[in-house]
Amino acid sequence: MKKRMALMLVAIAAFVTAIGAVKFGQIKKGMAQQAAFQMPPEAVTTIVAKSEQWPTTLGAIGTVVAVQGVVVSADLPGIVEKISFESGQRVRAGDPLVLLDMKQERAQLAAAEAQLELARVSLDRMKRLVETQIGAQADLDSADANFKAADARVGELRATIERKTIRAPFGGVLGIRQVNLGQYLQAGSPVVPLQALQPIYVNFSVPQQELVRMHVGGEVLVTNTQSGQSSPGRITAIDTVIDTGTRNVAVQATLPNADGKLQPGMFVQTSLGVGSTGDIVAIPASSINHAPYGDSVFVVTDMKDPKGNAYKGVRQQFVKVGAGRGDQVAILSGIKPGEEVVTSGVFKLRNGAAVQVNNKTQPGNDPAPNPENS
Repeated sequence: MKKRMALMLVAIAAFVTAIGAVKFGQIKKGMAQQAAFQMPPEAVTTIVAKSEQWPTTLGAIGTVVAVQGVVVSADLPGIVEKISFESGQRVRAGDPLVLLDMKQERAQLAAAEAQLELARVSLDRMKRLVETQIGAQADLDSADANFKAADARVGELRATIERKTIRAPFGGVLGIRQVNLGQYLQAGSPVVPLQALQPIYVNFSVPQQELVRMHVGGEVLVTNTQSGQSSPGRITAIDTVIDTGTRNVAVQATLPNADGKLQPGMFVQTSLGVGSTGDIVAIPASSINHAPYGDSVFVVTDMKDPKGNAYKGVRQQFVKVGAGRGDQVAILSGIKPGEEVVTSGVFKLRNGAAVQVNNKTQPGNDPAPNPENS
């Protein structure tokens, strides 16, 4: 019985040993295959870095302001008798906008003109009487005063009638009408906004340390953040007071705004040329691999695998990123001119990865792109 048990144990041990040997061989073979396995090369696009000089610009957020802008209001109270404009209409200085009812003033003017004519006749009669030494000088003086008072009354009524015709104080574009026919207007009641849009102002602020580089006549590029369209202008005024809270100084630029696309109150981006940079390397923004520990790019170079076989791979290089311009970004350090930099596919790369360059389709690399929907 004991002998049979011992033989059984020996057989089991031999079987386990055989199975272990087979499995060990399989694992060793798999490890060897894994060590010899090489990932297929990743398809990427590249660009050869070159040295450039970019103009140094200062960006700021601006607000569009009309050169002249008011809400046209009623000067005197009255009932709206006639409206001579449409909302959004372009008008010239002096164009009539609203006519208030002036029947009472016209009647008063007719009476005043009759009184003026009577005063003129009386004055002429007194002059003749004084000349013939029949009338007294005091009566002549009284007739002259009455004539002047009547004339002043006529002038006052004519001015009142003129003030009841509300006119455009300057040329520009009207906003939305705020009155209706038959409406009673108090003095100061709003009628319609009026804005002069050509030219137009853009107000923005710059830090006080940049004030030494600001000067009247300096060029400004204003970009509409909605359409992406840019318009040139020039600095026309620099404030003489620095904001003590922000330490910024207000600057005003004037633009022709020939197409009228810039509207008062609009949010815009301004860019001022303040000099030029030294040599920098410009590459597409898609080349940058952003990470919490720093920005990097992948440089294509010749490499060797552990067996000494040559292949084309990438080296991860940390860089210092500068300003952007269109599709491009400036590299201040980390890349040398002439190095081949990966421009697309960086998210799937790692240091030492094999790559296959295919530049049939390249990402955007235009310093001044013009988007299709702008």
